[in-house]
Amino acid sequence: MSAGGSEGPAALASAGNTTFRAVTAAVAGTVFEWFDFFLYGSLVAVFGRLFFPPGHETAGLLAALAVFGAGWVVRPLGALLFGRLGDRIGRRPTFLITIVLMGGATVGIGLLPTYASAGLLAPILLVSLRLAQGLAVGGEFGGAAIYVAEHSPARHRGLNTSLVMGTGTVGLLLALVAIMLTRGLLGDVAFEAWGWRLPFLASVLLLALSVYMRMHLGESPMFEKLQAEGELAHAPLKEAFTTPAHVKSMLLALITLTAAQGVVWNAGTYFPLVFLQSPLGLDVGVAAELMACALLLGAPLFPLAGWLSDRYGRRPVVITGFALSALTLLPTFRMLAAAVQPELEFFTALALIWTLAIPVALVCGPAPAYLVELFPTRIRYSAIGLPYHIGNGWFGGFMPFATMALSVHFGSQFAGLYYPITMAIICGLCALFLMPETKDRDISL
Repeated sequence: MSAGGSEGPAALASAGNTTFRAVTAAVAGTVFEWFDFFLYGSLVAVFGRLFFPPGHETAGLLAALAVFGAGWVVRPLGALLFGRLGDRIGRRPTFLITIVLMGGATVGIGLLPTYASAGLLAPILLVSLRLAQGLAVGGEFGGAAIYVAEHSPARHRGLNTSLVMGTGTVGLLLALVAIMLTRGLLGDVAFEAWGWRLPFLASVLLLALSVYMRMHLGESPMFEKLQAEGELAHAPLKEAFTTPAHVKSMLLALITLTAAQGVVWNAGTYFPLVFLQSPLGLDVGVAAELMACALLLGAPLFPLAGWLSDRYGRRPVVITGFALSALTLLPTFRMLAAAVQPELEFFTALALIWTLAIPVALVCGPAPAYLVELFPTRIRYSAIGLPYHIGNGWFGGFMPFATMALSVHFGSQFAGLYYPITMAIICGLCALFLMPETKDRDISL
């Protein structure tokens, strides 16, 4: 009895340490991937001027936003490719592949020739590397969410996996900070001429650190159990897409959450950066400073939303987030415009941008746990990716482009916001009537 008693606390401590290491390494690596992915998005106005024909600034901005969207469009393909690998060879080795692909593509962007020196070859190469980044992200999110969930106790699953969801915001924050520091050190002229390359090239250091951390990770215990029992899926994609119950779960994931999740995230977290610069005309440095402060203050909202979903359920938290997004987006952006023009009211604008993060966190914080809980272990990596990345990659990825294009077409800086509002309403209603509560499900099966 005493032996068992002495081993119990040690076993619990060991399990706790394993969970902490798993969460830390997965989150750190995913932050790096999003940092790389959003460096381009944070400099979209600069890329519009440097990589597309000069003389048409609005056309260049729209083209650069379309390239930003292209990185999101291929994410479902990356999800299928790396999802199959994750279910066949393991979560850990798949992690390593995606992070190396992302790091290589990011460094490549930092080495690209501009339109002035290479003509049309410049945007072609840019699109190619953005597609490579999209493939990497397509395999990264599902793997990170699954890896953390499969290491987490049920009572903390929402909290722990919400940290994975928050990595997008932290990655964007770090990208903005890197840009601000580089711009501040070099000045505007040097930054636009060549300094923009430095954050992309410096990401090789983060790549090395992330690879080192992931190489020292163990495999998911649930995957190892399946492997030891010889129960791994031989054709996980086929199993996922030919089993009616799995197909139903993927459709539920799409219509009750992911179709609007990326739209809401971009509307509240990334699009304000574009909106502040065009049409409001705010200097890119000031816009980045505002966004960085708001993102820093908003980051704790993600684990709070995850904790709420552990306590009250995934469903009520997500539905509340959709409702808030639909109700608050348009008035908040109207007030933001008034706080910037004709003269910037910094702290008012900051508070308004921060409020946009509240529905984002409520929708996105519980999302990884909900998706993991919908699918069994043997096909989880393959099944999660497609609904998540169709929703976030297709509906969400082109949200900045679609919103800006609609605003230009209708001659109103607010007209495009009806796209994210409509999506939030549609998914919110689907969630209200169709979304199952999953927080108490056993995910070891």
